[in-house]
Amino acid sequence: GRAMSGTGTPVNVLTFSTSAGGGGASGAPVRDGSKRSMMSTLAYGALGTVAAGAALRFVDAPWAEDVEFAAYGAVTPLLRTLDAETSHNVGIFALSNGLAPRMRGKDDPRLNVEAFGMTFSNPLGLAAGFDKDAKAFKALLGMGFGFVEIGSVTPKPQPGNPQPRAFRLPEHGAVINRYGFNSEGHESAKSRLEAYRASDESRTSVGLLGVNLGKNKLTPEEQAADDYVLGVENIGEFGDYIVVNISSPNTPGLRNLQGRKHLSSLLRKVLKARDANERTAKKPVLVKIAPDLTDSALKDIASVVKSERVDGVIVSNTTIARPDAIKAHKHGDEAGGLSGKPLMESSTKVLHDLYALTGGKITLVGCGGVASGEDAYNKIRAGASLVQLYTAFAYEGPPLVPKIKRELAACLERDGFKSVQEAIGAAHRRK
Repeated sequence: GRAMSGTGTPVNVLTFSTSAGGGGASGAPVRDGSKRSMMSTLAYGALGTVAAGAALRFVDAPWAEDVEFAAYGAVTPLLRTLDAETSHNVGIFALSNGLAPRMRGKDDPRLNVEAFGMTFSNPLGLAAGFDKDAKAFKALLGMGFGFVEIGSVTPKPQPGNPQPRAFRLPEHGAVINRYGFNSEGHESAKSRLEAYRASDESRTSVGLLGVNLGKNKLTPEEQAADDYVLGVENIGEFGDYIVVNISSPNTPGLRNLQGRKHLSSLLRKVLKARDANERTAKKPVLVKIAPDLTDSALKDIASVVKSERVDGVIVSNTTIARPDAIKAHKHGDEAGGLSGKPLMESSTKVLHDLYALTGGKITLVGCGGVASGEDAYNKIRAGASLVQLYTAFAYEGPPLVPKIKRELAACLERDGFKSVQEAIGAAHRRK
């Protein structure tokens, strides 16, 4: 999975003593009083700012939204005083308790996108790896994301790789992680997803929900399809779309499933399982690929997704490549997937090439390095119908969501596009 640093939700600091004291959510023991003291200071220092935002929770005026996002955003840097995984877990705890800014108005209609037979109010989504166990997605959807993708969820619970396993490279707007699909398993996620789908919130939410499936580490490669089929059967019905994640670099052998023979067989079994159940039969199935593919491997993937009639492709997961500037960083030699700004160029090239290889006939989701409206716009021009954030959101927090949407609308206006829909694949049409 792609999980790494904190959520950027500043109210997280309110729960420091709960989530980090005595080990808490991160599982790392607090070894001395100085850490407790630091957390306490941060918590009380943030309290006033966050309280100002929380006091506006039920005020619907547009100015209240601006103040609330600003209040949460003002505290975001405090999270970075904690290690990446602790801040992430604290953030999920806060979000799962509804502590997040709330979007009041409607999205600019120019941002609406038709994809997979559904209407997305805006093309900006949150990538998988952030809300791994489906605990925070309601607050994230309320923040104004067009869609949120939970997971990757594995059939059985598993702890993932040993800690530390997430490392910030702030000078590069990047993170290296080797989480290894840490997951509470299908049953845990199912309990929350099922409750959400039975609630009024689900019926009134504008944002859409993706369910990203992973395989257990101990499942042999030749039986990998069974784990994804279980995912479709156990939790697929709760997503508006389903993702087969075969591209995390942190599960041994997983990326081998991207090979033509493996991929074709796996997708055939997943799609058969989807079609066999009336509750999943109409759910779009996407596959998430790596950016580290040879031209021939990408051609194979294009051929398979077309022949197997997969609904979409997410381009891309994290990279195992290390540009020179990253190599020079103190964490540059850590094993794992690199995400953030250094991934923008390479992942967008793969996206551009896959759009060309599929003739624009397969819906693509651009993911990797998006940190601004201009970045999102470049992904869309390269062929993405939708885009996803992760690392930039972790660094900058909730205010980044409305900011990117404003910037994207400005890009459309600048270049004479009436909508996002009109700009999809524009780089292939305009030389």
